[in-house]
Amino acid sequence: MSSIEELIKSKNPFAGHSVVRPLQIWGKGFPDVPSINAHASDAVFDAVAKVRRGERQTVGITITAEKGLGKSHIISRIRHHYQANSDALFVYMSKYDNLNQIKAKFINNVTTSLRAFGSQGVMQWQEIAAALINEAKNWNYTPKQYIASFPNWLRKYSNKLVDRLTNLVLQVKPDIDDPYIVTAILWTLSPSHAPYATHWLSGLELSQTQAETMGLPNPKREDREVEAFNKARQILDIISDYRVPIICFDELDSLDIDENGFTLAQLIASLTKDLYNTLKRGVFLLAMYAETWTYQVRVLPNAEAAMARLVSERTDMQPLKLGYLNSDNVIDLVSHWLKEFYGENQQKPPYPLYPFDESKLRDMGKQKPTLRSVIRWCAENFKLADNRKPQKNIVELCFETELDGIKRNIDVLSEENNNEIAEALKLAFSTLRQQTIEGVTIDEVKEIQGNSQGYIHFKIVGTENKQAVKIGVAVLEQSGGRYQGAALKRLIDYERFDLTRGCLVRSKTINPGARVAQQCVGILLTEKGGEWVLLQEQDIKPLLAILSVYQNRESYELSEEQIFDFIEQKKLAINNPLIREILSDPSGQEPDNLTDEDLPMRVPQNVSDVADGIELNV
Repeated sequence: MSSIEELIKSKNPFAGHSVVRPLQIWGKGFPDVPSINAHASDAVFDAVAKVRRGERQTVGITITAEKGLGKSHIISRIRHHYQANSDALFVYMSKYDNLNQIKAKFINNVTTSLRAFGSQGVMQWQEIAAALINEAKNWNYTPKQYIASFPNWLRKYSNKLVDRLTNLVLQVKPDIDDPYIVTAILWTLSPSHAPYATHWLSGLELSQTQAETMGLPNPKREDREVEAFNKARQILDIISDYRVPIICFDELDSLDIDENGFTLAQLIASLTKDLYNTLKRGVFLLAMYAETWTYQVRVLPNAEAAMARLVSERTDMQPLKLGYLNSDNVIDLVSHWLKEFYGENQQKPPYPLYPFDESKLRDMGKQKPTLRSVIRWCAENFKLADNRKPQKNIVELCFETELDGIKRNIDVLSEENNNEIAEALKLAFSTLRQQTIEGVTIDEVKEIQGNSQGYIHFKIVGTENKQAVKIGVAVLEQSGGRYQGAALKRLIDYERFDLTRGCLVRSKTINPGARVAQQCVGILLTEKGGEWVLLQEQDIKPLLAILSVYQNRESYELSEEQIFDFIEQKKLAINNPLIREILSDPSGQEPDNLTDEDLPMRVPQNVSDVADGIELNV
C-alpha cells in the first residue's frame, strides 16, 4: 500500500472542521479561498483603508447569512489578513455570558483580543506600548527590543520606571483621561508583569501586592458597566492613534434576553451605536442571521439611528449578504484544502481532487450548498473506494478538533475561563447520574438557589454511606481578594445554600493579604469538612473540549444523546482525576503544587547596565 493511501486512512483534513471556532480565528486558520464571498471581506479592507487615510472616522458593516454559509470564515480571513500587516488591530467577541453586564464582557474581550500576536510577532498590547514610548521619546525601536530591555531597566530604575515613562507619554498625549491605562499598557512590555497588566486592563481586580507593585488602583465594584465602557473607549482611542481598530461581534443569534427584555443582537447593536458615536476611529463588523437583523435589530427603539451606524456604507440601509456556493466554488474550496493537506504531509496525489470525483463535487455545487455542508460531506467521504476500515465516530472527530485548539491555548486557567471551567465540570457531572464514584452515588446536578452572583457554580446531590450528600462546587481562579472572600463566605454557609460539603476548585494560592478569604478557607477545611481540589490543565482540557462540542452541537449537527454516549464510551467524565477528586473524601489540607499567585511579580532590585544598547534616561 502506498504512503498516500496510508495517509488517507489515518488522517482526515475535513473532519471536525465544519464549524469555525474562536481559537481557529486567532490561531491557525482554515485554508481560505479568498474569491468565495470576497465582496464581504473586501468591504472591510476598503473601510480600514478609508479610516487609515482619514476619509472616514468610523465605519459600520453588518453581514447576514443563513447558518453554515461562512460568516465566521470571513471573519477568520480578515483576522489573518491583518495579522500579516500592521494596518489594523483586531478585536473579536463571540461569547456573551451575562447579558446584564455586556459592557464589562466587552472590555474583557478587548483585552483578551489584544493579547493575541499581531504582525510583529508579539502581543498587540506590546505593539501599542512600543508605539507609545517611540512617540514620547521620538525613537523607532521594535516591541521585541523593548521587551528584551525591560528587565534590566527595572533593575536600574525599579518600579518607578513605568511611572516616569507614563509621564513622558502623557506629555505628548494630554487628551488621555485615565493615566493608569497608559501605565498598564507599558507594563505589558515586562514579561513578568504582562499577565497582571492585561488582567487589570480587563477591569478585573489584582491582589493588593500586585496592585501596589505596579501602581494600579483596583476597580470599584459599583457602576462596573459604566466604568467598563469608559475604559474600553479610552483603550480603543489610544490604539486608534497607531492602528485602525476592527471591532467584530460574531454569534449574535441567541434568543436570550437581559433583565430589561433586550436580546443579545439588540444589546450589541446599541453598544456598537454608542461606540460609533464616541470613538475617534474604528471599523465595526457584525455577523448575524438575516432573521436576527429583521426581527430584532430593525424593531429596536430608534432603529434607524442604529442601522445607519451598523451599515454606514450602504445607502439602502441593508446588510451585506453572503451567497451560496456554486460548482466552481466547491472545486476551488476542496482543491485548496487538499493542496494544503498533501503539502503538509509531503505527498503528491494522482490528481488535485484525489480521492474525490470532480463530477460529484460539481453536481453538489449545482444544489447551491452552504460552505459547512460541503466540508461536512467531504469529511464523511474522504476515503478510498475499497477502504473498509471503520471511520472514527463523528463526535470523536469534533472532540479532537476542539481539544487540539485548546491545547494551543496557553491560558486555559485564566480568570476569563473561570465560568467555562465550571460549565465543563457541570456538564461532566450531569452525565454521571445514578453512577457511584468514590463512594458517592450521584442523583442530580442542581443550580444553587439565592446565588445570583454565581459564586457557587452548582451542587452535586446524591448519597454517600446511605446519607444524603450535597456538594457545592465553586471554581475560583479570580485574583482579587474581595471576590475570593465573597465566594468563600458563601461556600462555607452550608445552611443558607443547603450543602453538606463545600468544594473549592482552584489552581493558585490565596494571597496572604486576603484575610477574609484566608479565614474562610481555614473554616472550610478544618471546621466544615470541605475540600480544596487542585485545578490542573491536563485534567480540565478534555472536559473543556467536549463542552465546546456540546455548546456547538447544532452547528456540528450532533444530538445530545450522541455526545453523552461518546463521553460514556471514552470515560471522559468517570475517569477524570478532577471529577473523582471532587467526590473523594476531603483531606482537610490545602493541595500541593499550587501556583504562587504573586511569584512572578517581584521587581528586580539590583542596578546593572541597560541591556541591548537602548540607553534610557527618564
